[in-house]
This record gives sequence, structure tokens and C-alpha cells, in this order.
Amino acid sequence: MRRAVIIGASSGLGFEMAKILINDGWRVGIAARRFRLLQDLAAIAPERVEAAAIDVTDGDAPRRLEELVGRIGGIDLFFMSAGIGWQNPQLEETVETATVATNALGFARMTGAAFRFMAGHGGGHIAAITSIAGTKGLGAAPAYSATKAFQNTYLQSLEQLAAIRRLPITFTDIRPGFVATALLGESPRYPMLMRPDAVARSAVKAVYKRRHKVVIDWRWAVLTALWRLIPDCLWRHLRIR
Repeated sequence: MRRAVIIGASSGLGFEMAKILINDGWRVGIAARRFRLLQDLAAIAPERVEAAAIDVTDGDAPRRLEELVGRIGGIDLFFMSAGIGWQNPQLEETVETATVATNALGFARMTGAAFRFMAGHGGGHIAAITSIAGTKGLGAAPAYSATKAFQNTYLQSLEQLAAIRRLPITFTDIRPGFVATALLGESPRYPMLMRPDAVARSAVKAVYKRRHKVVIDWRWAVLTALWRLIPDCLWRHLRIR
């Protein structure tokens, strides 16, 4: 039986991806800071689902992850979906530092822990929900944009490290555009907004196909490709919100 751990499974894309894997017959460990919100997922297949309270900003989180892996009997797939983010044009300090603590420090803490475990236990697959926001620096959300770029580069670095060490660890970097989850709040003004269940299906499909990097969906793939072509001297003057 295939075994997966999903960090950030209490809501949004993590919740939707967990449902897919559970319905596909996986044995799944689900984790989030808000443990109470995991109960509905656990009820889908209680004989195959284990839940744990894990806060990625806690230094004890890697130990809790290893305990959860032990409860499901090992790990074939580690899915990192935990993250936070806000627009912060006023550059409020608490918003910036909280975003860095979760999306950068927490991300490195958990994906690093998964890498080390897989390195010592026969390999596996590490996948993560990052974002198209890491393509270029976005002035409306500085810490969010910067930490998503960090995640993209960190996964790429771990992939190279696995190759150098000849470890059988596969990586998938999943970069959605705007998804209608609580992360965006109640604002209806985001363009090309996507449903979380549809994005989750595309994300799981990318993992099953062992794709290294995927932008969801094609409209965002085209847009981000164009973003990369804009010189910095022009980019800094664009009003992207």
C-alpha cells in the first residue's frame, strides 16, 4: 500500500489533495497546526488515515513528522502544502516575519526532514505547493513572493543534492496561480481564479506522472513565461496587485 504524508491538510489544496489520495487507496498521514479540522478527513477511511498536530514553525515539528511516518508504516510521498500569505503594501513587520517563518523556515525545516528520512530509508517522492508568485518579485506581497521564490530554489537545490548523492528521491514543484481558498480572503477581484478541487486534481496528476515542475493552469504558464521576458527596468514600474 502506498503511503503519503500531507503537511497542511486542514484546508485548501492540502485538504483536497488528501481526499484524492485517500480515495485512491493510499495510506495517508495528515498533519496541520489546527488538528480539529483534520477530523473530517480522518473519517473518510479511519483504517488508513492517521492525523497529527504539526506546526511547521515549531522546532519540534521534524520529530512529530517522523512519529507520523512511523504510524503509517513508512513514506513514499511527502506533500508540503502548509503556507501563509497576504498582500502587504504597507510592509507591516509582523506580516512579513510570520510569512518568512512559515514559508521559508518552516518549509526548509519540513522538506529537509523528509529528505533526510528518505535518504536513510530507500528514497521517495517530495512534492510541494509553491506558487507562480515566485516568478518575479511582487511589490504587493514582498515576503510571500520572496518566500515562494525561496521554495522554488530550495526544491531545485535538493533535487541536485539527491543526484549528487545518488539518492532515489523524486521532486515535484507545483506552482498554481490564484486559487479560491481562504488564503486569498473574501476578495473577488483576483483574475483567472481557479477552484481548489480542480487544482488539487492537477497537482496529484503531476505527482503521479513524476513531473519535476508544473504551472497550473496553462493560462498562468503563458503569463509567467511572459513575466520572465520583462526586463527589471520595466518590471519595477508595473502596477501588479
